[in-house]
Amino acid sequence: MKAADIRNLSVEEIKAKLAEEKANYDSLKLTNAVSPVGNPIGIRDLRRTIARLNTVLNEKQS
Repeated sequence: MKAADIRNLSVEEIKAKLAEEKANYDSLKLTNAVSPVGNPIGIRDLRRTIARLNTVLNEKQS
């Protein structure tokens, strides 16, 4: 998800998306610990998406 797309969302939508992405990240990370996932780049992409969501959320709240 691009930062421009995230900026078009409301604060509540960003918080909901952030919770969803964190749950996906935790699940994928646990799955990878048990047995390697087919696409480890997905873990990095989720982490970066979470960072983008946090950044835009902080911008909107201040």
